[in-house]
Amino acid sequence: MRLISINSLQPGMRLGKKIYNEDGVILLSENAELTEVIIQRLRSHGLNFVYVADSRTDDVVLTEMIEDETRRRALNEIRTQFRKMTGPAVKGLVYPYLGKTFSGLVESIMDDLSSREDAMIMMMNINSIDHYLYRHSLNVCIYTILLGQVHGYSKNELTLLGLGALLHDIGKTKLPLELLTKPDRLTDAEYEQVKKHAEIGFKMLKDEPGIPLISAHCAYQHHERLNGSGYPRGIKGDEISEFARWIAITDSYDAMTTHRVYRQAMLPHQALEVLYTGCGSLYEKSKLEVFRDRVAIYPLGVTVKLSTGEKGVVVKIDGIFPQRPVVRILTDPLGADLKAPYDLDLSRHLSIVITEVDGMNGIG
Repeated sequence: MRLISINSLQPGMRLGKKIYNEDGVILLSENAELTEVIIQRLRSHGLNFVYVADSRTDDVVLTEMIEDETRRRALNEIRTQFRKMTGPAVKGLVYPYLGKTFSGLVESIMDDLSSREDAMIMMMNINSIDHYLYRHSLNVCIYTILLGQVHGYSKNELTLLGLGALLHDIGKTKLPLELLTKPDRLTDAEYEQVKKHAEIGFKMLKDEPGIPLISAHCAYQHHERLNGSGYPRGIKGDEISEFARWIAITDSYDAMTTHRVYRQAMLPHQALEVLYTGCGSLYEKSKLEVFRDRVAIYPLGVTVKLSTGEKGVVVKIDGIFPQRPVVRILTDPLGADLKAPYDLDLSRHLSIVITEVDGMNGIG
């Protein structure tokens, strides 16, 4: 199968991977034929990349970061618990099942990731139409736990880290829904109101039974930056908890690679470039390096153009050199389809580089 931008879809193409809504219900099944009406509906839902069937790449197998059942259950629990908390903050109100519920989810995610040797951070915002806050909370948790495993944290430390990542944005449940779903950019005043979610989240979690204080501080500090330019307190360097410094990276990455009404999603390599502009000033260099080495910069199935002029599809990602994938060449430099496509391993051809990616440069 191939991953192509919504703008490259054509009627008659067939879906390569199921599309789900926020309740985990299948909206479109594999092999469903795409019509102009369906394509427009997918576009209106904010999907900007879709997997389609292609006989030339039918051997491309997508390995999800976690099991489908784990993801479905996690999103359902996040949605259920977060909806219970939605509304103005009430002093003294506690959520006694929060720690137990989410600790169990974190453990399931840890188990799934542990069973996947050399797991890579893959794009998680493809083929699902669900509430941004729920999906974002889960994605950040998955990405952060994977980085924590690579870093070498103990199981107990990973649980604390995972809880902090899963609940980092919980303060947003206390913000007006119209603010979170506003279809265009926030005004300065609205942005200042949204920034309050970090402190709100900390106050919600800090006295919660079953939520360790170090996890609560992740909600408080995930928008703090090394140079003191973050919020809510403008603390610097080691004043920011180590867990929050990991979440600062994964939170920013997932936000950049998610489509919003007022902004197109970036592809992973583009988001990584943005993160690296803040290396040493906003984000910790050593943590960015771990992230860089674990993120699939060019997603499996994405169409790319090479410096040779040839076009192809990423069919394999090397865990040692994720920036140098294997590309199946489908067209020659003049754009003519090859009768016999072949695989080119960019880790063995260092003079050849990817120059364009479908969805960013209009190639298809």
